Amino acid sequence: MKRKPLIIGELRAERPLIQGGMGVGISLSRLAGAVAREGGIGMISTAQIGFREPEFERAPIDTNLRCIGKELEKARELAPRGVIGCNIMVATRRYEDYVRAAARAGADLIASGAGLPAKLPELTEGFRTKLAPIVSSLKAASVICKLWDRHYKTAPDLVIVEGPEAGGHLGFDEETLSRLETLDYGKEIRGIMAHVRRYEEKYGKRIPVVAAGGIYTMADADYYLEELEVDGIQVATRFVTTEECDAPMAYKQAYLDAKKEDIVITKSPVGMPGRAIKNRFLEEAGRARKPAKKCLQCLEKCNPKETPYCITEALVNAAKGKIQDALLFCGAKAYLADRIETVHEVMADLM
Repeated sequence: MKRKPLIIGELRAERPLIQGGMGVGISLSRLAGAVAREGGIGMISTAQIGFREPEFERAPIDTNLRCIGKELEKARELAPRGVIGCNIMVATRRYEDYVRAAARAGADLIASGAGLPAKLPELTEGFRTKLAPIVSSLKAASVICKLWDRHYKTAPDLVIVEGPEAGGHLGFDEETLSRLETLDYGKEIRGIMAHVRRYEEKYGKRIPVVAAGGIYTMADADYYLEELEVDGIQVATRFVTTEECDAPMAYKQAYLDAKKEDIVITKSPVGMPGRAIKNRFLEEAGRARKPAKKCLQCLEKCNPKETPYCITEALVNAAKGKIQDALLFCGAKAYLADRIETVHEVMADLM
C-alpha cells in the first residue's frame, strides 16, 4: 500500500511521517536529515541544542540560538530537497527568540507545544515557515484556532495531535494516564479533525491533521492513517534506536534493555507528568531533592531554588551516555525496541 504524501501548503513530504522532536540532543541534524532524505519531515529539537558547545554553560541561550542555524544547515546538507523543521517548546525561556532564530535560519516548519503557542504567527511574520501547534485535546485545538483567527486572521498550517502514549512531557493528568487501556483517544482526534475543517473553509486552505503518541508499528500507522484517516503520523521513539539517531549508543541500549514494566510516569521539575525509563536517577530523585548546580536558562517557569532536580542536567547526562544519572524520556512502546535499525528500514516498515 502506498501512503498519500503529506502536503502542507507548498511543502510536500512524499511519506506522511513527521519525526518527532526529542531534546536534549536526541533529534538533531543527523536524524532529521536522514528522515527528510527518506521523504518524511525531519525535526530538530531546539531544547538546549547547544549543550556540547564550550561556551554553553556561560551563555546557554545565546549558544542555543546560534546552534539552531548550524543544525539546520547540516541537516540540509544531508537532505537538500527534504522538508526540515524545528520543534520549539512554548515553555522555553525566551521562546520568542528561538522561534525567530528558526524562521530566520529557514526552517520549513515549526512545531510548538508544551503550552499554547498563542503568538506564533506574530513571531514568524514575513517568513514562509509553516506553523504547527501541538495539542492534546479538542479544547486546546479550539483555543489556539480561535486565538489565531481573532488576533492574526489566520489558521494553523498543520495541527499535530499528541496522545497519551507519547514520550517526554505529556498534556494529560495522571488519572487519564492511569487508564490508557480503556481510553478511546480516537474520538478526540476525530473531534479535532472536524473542528479544524471549519477553518479550512474560512481560510480556503487545507489544514492537515497529524496524529502522534505511541505510534511504533505498521499496525499503529494503519490505524491512524487508514481507519481514522488522519493526514499523517508523528513518530519519535521508534527513531531512537536507529543508526542515524543523534543519541549515544548507551542511550539507545537503555531502550533495547527496557521492559514494559520499566516504563513509568514521573513528575518532571516543571510539574507536568512525563514518561521515562526507570533507573537509578529516578529512584534517587523520588527520595530526595537534587539541587541544581547552576541555572542553565531552559524553562520559563523553573525556579532553581525549588525544583526537585535540574532537568537540563538530567537530559544532558542522557545525551552524553551517563545513563544511570539521567532522565530517559521515552514513549509508551519503547520496550518493543529489540535491535538497532536504519532510518530507511523504519520508514519502509511504517510507510
